[in-house]
Order: sequence, then C-alpha cells, then structure tokens
Amino acid sequence: MFESHLIKSSIKEGKTKMRVGLYPGTFDPLTLGHIDIISRASTLVDKLVIGVAINNEKNPLFSLEERVELIKKEIANLKSLKIDIVVHPFKNLLIECAKDVGASILIRGLRAVSDFEYEFQMVGMNRVLDNRIETVFLMADAGCQAIASRLVKEIAKLGGNIDKFVTEEIAVAINNKFKG
Repeated sequence: MFESHLIKSSIKEGKTKMRVGLYPGTFDPLTLGHIDIISRASTLVDKLVIGVAINNEKNPLFSLEERVELIKKEIANLKSLKIDIVVHPFKNLLIECAKDVGASILIRGLRAVSDFEYEFQMVGMNRVLDNRIETVFLMADAGCQAIASRLVKEIAKLGGNIDKFVTEEIAVAINNKFKG
C-alpha cells in the first residue's frame, strides 16, 4: 500500500522507478537454460543483475572469478537485449544482495515441481526478511527443462557431448577443466 502510494507520487512528479531484477545462482556452469531465463527476465525489468553466488558446498568446477568472466562474455553475446545487465558476485544472504544492488525483484527459474518446492520455502523466508522484494518465477523453456549444471558437468566428465546444453565457449571451458 505504502509503496504503491510512492510509485503514484513519483509518476505525478515525472519520476519513474527503475525496476531492478536480480537473477541469482552459482552458474557452474552457465547453461542454455540460464541464458533463456536471462533473455526472458530482461523483458520484465529495466536493469538485470546476474548474482553469482559463492557456494563452496556445491564443490564448483569453476572458481568464482572464472564463472563471472564466462558469464560476462556470454552476456556480451546477447546483443539483442536492450537493457543494462550487470554481473555481481556475492557471498551474503540473497535478500541482502538484492538490497545491495537495489533490486526489488528476484528472478528464479523453475524446471520441475521439485524446484518449486525448494523455491517456495525460500520465498517464504525471504518475505519474512524483507517483504518489499518480490520473487518472480519463470518456467524453463520446454527445450531447457532437463538441463542442470550438475548433469552437464557429469556428462562432460564422462566424455559425453554437452553441445546441446551450453554455448560453444562454455563447452570448451568445461572440457578444458576435465582435460587438465
């Protein structure tokens, strides 16, 4: 109610509130599913922040710095997107990261019901921490629903072809990790 009043007041004064969205993840590696969500999320906000989480519990294949650089390169290839996209590493609570970057919207991708169950709990906790930050779920494109970073790494590790799941540059980076 209060925020609605502020938005109306800003519009009357000729000011518009920039909608900043935060799409968080470990992105280890960035997949075509992630890129699909980034592309579609970019139509919903004025600025999109890709929040790259430090999560050593997931035993990442790529260092934080490598993930950030790979994502920056892939974002640069998305020339058709007309908004500002920023890559932002973070190690604090997601809700605190959202505040740090000025995001009022969290973007989350869903592939299956099991994703929803986890995300549903996260939304509840995040709403308690800050109820001004909304969460928007985007269903994975039908062609991307089976893609999971964990499975992409496993396929690559066992010598399988991952070209249908990641970009060419990401595939090269993954395969180089397993060769060395």
